[in-house]
Amino acid sequence: MQPLHNTPAPTVSIIVPSYKTAHLIRACLDSIFTQTFTDFEAIVVNDGSPDTPELEKVLQPYLDRIVYIKQENKRAAAARNTAIRHARGEFLAFLDSDDTWLPDHLANQMSMFAADPSLGLTYANALLIGDPRGEIPFAELCPSHGEATFEALIVERCQIPISTVVVRKQAVVDVGMFDERLPRCDDYDLWVRIAFNGNKIAYSRKAQARLFIGRPGSLGVIRAKMAEAYWNMLEQFQRTLPLSEAQRALLEKRTAYAKALFMLEEGKCRLEERQYEQAKELIMGANAYYRRSSLSLTVLGLDLAPAATSKLVSFILRKRSGDLA
Repeated sequence: MQPLHNTPAPTVSIIVPSYKTAHLIRACLDSIFTQTFTDFEAIVVNDGSPDTPELEKVLQPYLDRIVYIKQENKRAAAARNTAIRHARGEFLAFLDSDDTWLPDHLANQMSMFAADPSLGLTYANALLIGDPRGEIPFAELCPSHGEATFEALIVERCQIPISTVVVRKQAVVDVGMFDERLPRCDDYDLWVRIAFNGNKIAYSRKAQARLFIGRPGSLGVIRAKMAEAYWNMLEQFQRTLPLSEAQRALLEKRTAYAKALFMLEEGKCRLEERQYEQAKELIMGANAYYRRSSLSLTVLGLDLAPAATSKLVSFILRKRSGDLA
């Protein structure tokens, strides 16, 4: 680990976890060092990456401007927590190492805190890159409507991209930082707990970052895993948060939706793998919530002629998935 600089504490600590991103992190760091707001430190955490030799070669020209920490692989949540423990700034800014900021990002977010000192967290719109259709505004796919309260985050009326977040460090520490036990969606879990703890959240509709979405993987499997993580997280909130009756009722309703969504997405995956009996059970379970004729017909088709109907059924389900969700 590079020693901390013997300089006054910066206002913002920028946190960059890295795992298999040696080929992308140069653009990330360049976007940090072209920020118009300059009162920051940048902390890069190598989370036991297998491309460490390549990563450290890329980092070499930046070592006098960053705090570099190397640890065994513990996943992104733990890497971010490691950086938070070393952070000297009053504010934390998160940037994944395959993403980049536009030059005024930090300046814009810090101006929001200056305008409203009661804010605990700010986030912004972004551009999604890596899609063959070109750059797509994050807000087109994951919009934010109204105030980003606990309730708005639970029902996903407001959705927060981590690489745009600037937050008071104390707000993160007060709720226990990132939950390192979670395999995914640990950022969503943290935002919900921060909001539940009474922190005010503000949103900039200006696109201030570019988020890379070009990582490999089956889209269907990813959707199923994300739905499962969302479902499990909502159940955890019911167990661990001191909820009001209204909040508990909202969580129970949303948990039922999330469970059905997971069963539907997992059912699609089982269809593609020709595991027809498992697909049928999962889709039946989902339809106990959705109560849609298309799903009832799917179950019937899988009962009568699974191999013959699976392609058509899979097409129908993917065509209707937006309506069901």
